[in-house]
Amino acid sequence: MSIRVEHLKKDFSFYKKDMGIRGSLHNIFHREMLVKSAVKDISFFVEEGEMTGFIGPNGAGKTTTLKMLSGILHPSGGTVDINGFVPWERKNDFKRQISIVMGQKNQLWWDLPASDSFYLNKCIFGVEDKAYRDVVEELAELLDVKELVNVQVRRLSLGERMKMEVMAALIHRPKILFLDEPTIGLDILSQQKLREFLKYYNEQWKTTVIITSHYMADIQALCDRAVIINQGQLVYDGKLNDINRFFGEKRLVSIKTAETVAGEQWETFGRVREMNPRGAVLEVPRDKTREILASVMAALPVEDFTVTEVPLEESIARYYQKTG
Repeated sequence: MSIRVEHLKKDFSFYKKDMGIRGSLHNIFHREMLVKSAVKDISFFVEEGEMTGFIGPNGAGKTTTLKMLSGILHPSGGTVDINGFVPWERKNDFKRQISIVMGQKNQLWWDLPASDSFYLNKCIFGVEDKAYRDVVEELAELLDVKELVNVQVRRLSLGERMKMEVMAALIHRPKILFLDEPTIGLDILSQQKLREFLKYYNEQWKTTVIITSHYMADIQALCDRAVIINQGQLVYDGKLNDINRFFGEKRLVSIKTAETVAGEQWETFGRVREMNPRGAVLEVPRDKTREILASVMAALPVEDFTVTEVPLEESIARYYQKTG
């Protein structure tokens, strides 16, 4: 199922609260309404079967957007078309084709085994008995939790609970999966296993996936494309590999020398990020990379060099800092 978003907006209205008893009394008769624009006129398109990374700092509007796409929230303006469905109309046929997993929200019953929550979802979505048994068995094996599905959720580790959350979301084989910070708080091994599962599941079932995460490793491992929003506005929509060309003004030049070079000599060519007696890593302007390399090779006994991009998360973080 494809997703088409056009000029989507979401405003939240709230009243200003003055401090103290006097302020409270004043608010009874004179309340000032404020408006917070969480999402401001964003548009994008996601192809069927595509895995798209939805990136942005805290408060950028990522979760609000996913809630509108899944029908939890009604937008203040704009349109969303998911194979002919309008999400906030919440038609049963639409709800059977989507699922959402939120890393900071639980859908499993805390005091019951995960298998009970799975069965509840089976009944809600009208999944046939054989199909239900097949999907639970398959997912439990892929996620390596066969021995845990009948254990109380409260007794599971955070990583194990998140695997169960994902299983619960996939009981009805949704065609679209929204993942909001699915690896938050997980250890490195649990993050890696969950990424491997999601990548495999997408390849096998061609599920359309939109994932938000503050861990760039999640996005790089799963997605070829990124949609970046900041302060509610879309600032980038394109290939993940092209982000540095869009945001990055710098490159990293790693140089190895045949002889020892004094530290102050490196500083004349650019910002020194790392240094050892026979080499250094310089941060240089992208448009002056060749010029600086030529100067270094003319002045120093260069044995080898490599030019690489600044890490994605660093380029994006610098952009956020520039825009406040």
